[in-house]
Amino acid sequence: MSVEATVRRNWRALTLIALLIVASGLLLGFQTINLGGFQRGGSTLLGLSLGLDLQGGSHLVYQAESIADAGDTAPRPPSEQEMLALQRIIERRVNSSGLGEPIIQILGDDRLLIQLPGVQDPGRAKSIIGETARLEFKHRKLNVSRNLTTEGVVSAADIVSISAEPLPEELMPEDAPVQPEDAATPATESASETPEAEGEAQTPEAEAAEATPQAEAENEADATPVIIVEFTPQGAEKFDEVLARLNQSLEGITIGGIPSALNITIEGNEPLVLDAVPSLFISRQPDTNRYVFPYPQPQVGAEGEGEGLHDVARAQSIVGDAATAIFIEQQGQVDEDFGLGGDNLDRAYASLHATSGQPIINLEFDSTGTRLFGEKTTEIAGSLTDSIAVFLDGVELIAPVVRQPITTGTAIVEGGFTLERANDISLQLEGGRLPIPITLIQERGVDAILGADSLAKSVVAGMVGLGLVFLFMTLYYRVPGLVASVALVIYAAMVLAIFKLLPVTLTLSGVAATILSVGMAVDANVLIFERMKDELRNGRTLISAINIGFNRAWPAIRDSNVSTLITCGILFYFSNQLGTTIVQGFAVTLAIGVMVSMFSAIVISRTILRVIASTRLSRHLGAFVPTGASDMPQQAVSPAVQRS
Repeated sequence: MSVEATVRRNWRALTLIALLIVASGLLLGFQTINLGGFQRGGSTLLGLSLGLDLQGGSHLVYQAESIADAGDTAPRPPSEQEMLALQRIIERRVNSSGLGEPIIQILGDDRLLIQLPGVQDPGRAKSIIGETARLEFKHRKLNVSRNLTTEGVVSAADIVSISAEPLPEELMPEDAPVQPEDAATPATESASETPEAEGEAQTPEAEAAEATPQAEAENEADATPVIIVEFTPQGAEKFDEVLARLNQSLEGITIGGIPSALNITIEGNEPLVLDAVPSLFISRQPDTNRYVFPYPQPQVGAEGEGEGLHDVARAQSIVGDAATAIFIEQQGQVDEDFGLGGDNLDRAYASLHATSGQPIINLEFDSTGTRLFGEKTTEIAGSLTDSIAVFLDGVELIAPVVRQPITTGTAIVEGGFTLERANDISLQLEGGRLPIPITLIQERGVDAILGADSLAKSVVAGMVGLGLVFLFMTLYYRVPGLVASVALVIYAAMVLAIFKLLPVTLTLSGVAATILSVGMAVDANVLIFERMKDELRNGRTLISAINIGFNRAWPAIRDSNVSTLITCGILFYFSNQLGTTIVQGFAVTLAIGVMVSMFSAIVISRTILRVIASTRLSRHLGAFVPTGASDMPQQAVSPAVQRS
């Protein structure tokens, strides 16, 4: 049979081999492939997807928490559908974030394994995976009054007494003047110098007794008056809660914010108003239920335009002995929900502000969100005291005033974050809440330097092993060995192209499995060539020996490879259940290598040998068997020569 006839007879196989060679070359020749929505490749060797042990990265294991359904008394474990939904959401988040191709597996019933090859920022990865961005829109009001007395927060029953007294010594400033204990001494000395015409001189004891009330009256006149409210023990607990709320508003105040304060109206002999008293000016006397409030500025109460308001006696006369009080909390700002949150989002994406160039988050609401946002912005448009406060995970991002109604269903959030942070927040917002709460129970990092070293050694080992196989096959089996070597090169290109196309994450164990599959491919060729040799010794022609050799070797090749594939399936199943990704990678790559090796040995090697057998090289049977042509029967040579 001529070469042309052989080519025509095997044109389908030759065309398939040519297409596979071209496709493999194109896939491996381009570092990255981007055809429409199909993207493969990267910055790694040949654009292959490398595992943790080859390029480093993060290894995370999450535990899914039990779920308490409405009406159920005991929480239940997550279902299979809920775990699959959790896997899909996390995979979408990580893929969209640009952190690379994640390896996400469900371990058992309630655990999730996440491997992120090449990720050097595990903190960012954990925030994207495990956190759910909670977006809240609230109506912020300023200076909102709340009557604590009428609401029963601090009622008249909680108050024991209200009085005006001098400022307690423990609350006096450190630099305040202190009256000396011997303040009466000058008065005594002065009395002793009085002429005797006045009468008999007074004793020092009598002089001191008369001088002391005078000194006390002078000190009391100079003292700073304060209002002291004594609460019952229960009332003191309630008032402590009020003070804690005032302190919290003071701690959380932002630039331009207004802290909360108390307005206290005392109904005594005369009305007295303590206006806008912050928590800093209210103190509790040690080991008592007495609270000290500042006395008001001279704007209320006395005749003579406030004269004597700082006099303790005057303050006592104003308050009296049976005063009552009304407490009004002047809340600096109140944030009220109006039903709009992250659940009303249709889309969230990051971009740059058209004017300032700062990163922003663009929000597009659904129909319900558009209605709620439009109604609220219409209500407060133009107000200088009302605004829309935007919170992300409880942290305020921005609280802008509304200049005009916004009814289009779109809004922007700007909070001084970077573009990367804006993108991460957008992903969290758009991804919605995780269907199951998860907890990080294991975190492990893999050194990328070790991975690069392992990869380099693996590549060297593979090249050396492949070269030795080529050398042995060519020297021992001659022309069939050379054909097998060419088929192995095509096989290697096809395997790597499949790894890149799927993609298969190539780990160090996967490299070992690939090299092992090369040996199995050679083993198939050895079986075929040995059967060819036997057929040639029995007087078969070269073409007949090739066909019969392949046909008779096929059952042994099939059984050995199928048993290997069954073993790979068993390894993959148990490694998937136990989360041993090293074993799983070995099983996957070995299975792919075995299947490609079967195709290489049965299709590629046989087709090339058939073409060579139709050339003049077929006259030299010694080139096709390791023992030479001296012991070949003559009838095996003549027909082959005649047909050539």
